[in-house]
Amino acid sequence: MTLKPIRTLLSSVALSIACSTASAETFVFTAIPDEDETKLVERFQGIADYLSEELDTEVRYIPVKSYAAAVSAFRNNQVQLAWFGGLSGVQARRLVPGSEAIAQGVEDPDFKTYFIANTSTGIEPADDLASLSEDLKGKTFTFGSKGSTSGRLMPEYHLRETFDQAPDELFSRVGFSGNHTRTLRLVEAGTYEVGALNYQVWEKEVEQGNVDTDAVQLIWETPGYPDYQWTIRGDVDERFGEGFKEKVKEALISMDDEALLQSFPRSGFIPASNEDFEPILNTAEDLGLID
Repeated sequence: MTLKPIRTLLSSVALSIACSTASAETFVFTAIPDEDETKLVERFQGIADYLSEELDTEVRYIPVKSYAAAVSAFRNNQVQLAWFGGLSGVQARRLVPGSEAIAQGVEDPDFKTYFIANTSTGIEPADDLASLSEDLKGKTFTFGSKGSTSGRLMPEYHLRETFDQAPDELFSRVGFSGNHTRTLRLVEAGTYEVGALNYQVWEKEVEQGNVDTDAVQLIWETPGYPDYQWTIRGDVDERFGEGFKEKVKEALISMDDEALLQSFPRSGFIPASNEDFEPILNTAEDLGLID
C-alpha cells in the first residue's frame, strides 16, 4: 500500500471518530430542588429518557443542591436546559445572554402560593391577607428556598404590600426551609407556626394522604402569577446542530405521557417566552432580590 492511500485511510478514520464523538455529545439538564431529592430524581430521570428518545441523542439529568446551584450550572454551561421557577429563570437568563424560556406548564401562567398554619395557632382560613394581621403578628414563619418564586418572592411581596412591614418585623422568627416539602413538614410539626409554599406541593401531598390535616391547614392563597418554565441556552444549535432548540421545545410541548405529566404535576406544556416573566423580574427588582 502506498503512502497516499494510508494517509487517506487515516484521515477517513479520524473523521469518523470525530463525527461519532460529536454525535455522542450529551445534552444535560437540571431542575431547581423544590422537593425531596428522591422525588426529583424519579421525576426527571423519566424526562431524560423521554427527551433522549425524542431528540435522538443522549440526555442526562443532574441534580443540584440549591436554587443558586441550578443557576450556576446553567451559567457555567454544565447544563444546557433547566426547569426553573420564575425568579431563578429570570436570574439565569440575565446571566446567559441569548437564553430563552421555551415552555411552561399549562398551570404556570396562573400559579399560586399557599399560606399554611399549624392548627395550634387557632388561625382560621381567610379570603384576604389583611384580615389575618392580628393572627400573624408575632408568630414564627418559614419561607422555602431564598431563591424560590412561590416559596419566597411572591409571599414576601404580599406580606410587605399588605402590612407595610418586612417579614422579620411582622414575625417573631423567620426561617428558610430550603424546599416546599420541608416547609410543609416544619409547619405540620409546629417547628414554625406559619409558612408559605407552592400550592401544587400542598395539594399533591394532601391527595396522597401525606398531610396530617388535624395539625396543619391552608389559611390563605395568593392571586395568580407566572412561575415555572423550561429555559434553554441560546448556543445549543451551535453545539448540537441547527434547529436543536426548536426540537427540544417541540418535544416538551408534545409530551403527553400521563405519568410524566402527573409527576410535575402538570396537565401539559405550552409555549413560553422571556416576556411572560416580566412581572417576576419587576417584583424581584422592587424587593431588591435582583439587580
